[in-house]
Amino acid sequence: MRPTSTQLLVWAPRLLGLALCLFLGLFALDAFDERQNLARSLADFAIHLLPALILVTIVLLSWRRPWIGGIVFIAVAVLYATALARGRLDWIAVIAGPLFVVGLLFLWSWRQTADVSTR
Repeated sequence: MRPTSTQLLVWAPRLLGLALCLFLGLFALDAFDERQNLARSLADFAIHLLPALILVTIVLLSWRRPWIGGIVFIAVAVLYATALARGRLDWIAVIAGPLFVVGLLFLWSWRQTADVSTR
């Protein structure tokens, strides 16, 4: 594999994982409501932001060990699709789909970089 494609393969899951965290973080903005006081809205915002913060932590843990990201992102995608978004194909496509793709990219990155380092 050429160095450019190897670099792309290494960076793609990390950058896409962070972009996915930002996307999921946008959903936390629905916690702000003009009928609630600011303290309650901030508490709701923090709770809604937790999934994105957990995934950021997973991306950071996966930075040097991509197999962690592969396993966790795929597990979260399957868990979300089967438990939380049951029957909602649009939610599965928008949330679980990208989680699954990022997980596959992490596994592919891990496999390819492991092959390169053993040569």
